[in-house]
Amino acid sequence: MPELPEVETIVRDLNKKVLNRTFIDVWTDWKKMIKRPQSFNIFEKELKGKRIEKINRKGKNILFILSSGKTLLIHQKLTGHLLLGKWGKQDKIWKPLIPGPLADPINRFLHLIFWLDNGKQLALSDLRKFAKVELANSRDVEESIELKSLGPDPLERSLTFSRFAEILKRKKGKIKQVLMDQTVISGIGNIYSDEILWEAKIHPFKETPKLKREELRKIFKAMKEVLRKAVRLRGESFSDFRDLEGKKGYFDKARKVYRREGEKCPRCGTKIERKKIGGRSAHFCPKCQKL
Repeated sequence: MPELPEVETIVRDLNKKVLNRTFIDVWTDWKKMIKRPQSFNIFEKELKGKRIEKINRKGKNILFILSSGKTLLIHQKLTGHLLLGKWGKQDKIWKPLIPGPLADPINRFLHLIFWLDNGKQLALSDLRKFAKVELANSRDVEESIELKSLGPDPLERSLTFSRFAEILKRKKGKIKQVLMDQTVISGIGNIYSDEILWEAKIHPFKETPKLKREELRKIFKAMKEVLRKAVRLRGESFSDFRDLEGKKGYFDKARKVYRREGEKCPRCGTKIERKKIGGRSAHFCPKCQKL
């Protein structure tokens, strides 16, 4: 699933390329992804002719604030990613009209396409079709349980170390799972929790209440540094993620432990291990990150 750096990459690109554009038309072959309104005809009617006034990110959600007072929310979920370009149908299949990264096979699963007033199309490619789309009054979206329950954003200046430490010390559970809990801190998933804990030299199975203040400080510092670096490198494309142009991110080369089981730790040379934790996998160095 795209995590904070991947979603932030998309949002920054959207702000450069589609801000103040107007939706002209919309198509889908998978109406189930549109959760609100439940009628696609109403969704289409309420979207057409509306200008994009702002584009924000809340956790892993992308929010298009429209001129109508409504907000278009897109959560890319497991395999979704937004693309900007031009497509045409050939033998009932959408094909990019311009050669380049959009022709990457991972970008071919188009299930939602928006036409913009500059002649371009904004498309959602989603192999598993788990993505979620909503169009509702902006206040209703902002006040929704899903958004209100999100924890603070790790890159917000308002998230100081003192606040971070206070939040984590109240939470029980293994630190990797706590970092991935979107109600605690929003935007961190499997990839970056592994990378943050390796950077901080903290074992992913360590119980959060047992963390010393200095250990919490190391996690906080590593969290800020790893996520900022990942944003600079335009995210991780180990799996499905591609940016707005269909290109891969560059964080893969900077990845220290995630999916590097059996490889040497870049810090001490010990073989990286992988263990299951709550249905997910934790990758770590057993020497650098002692329990």
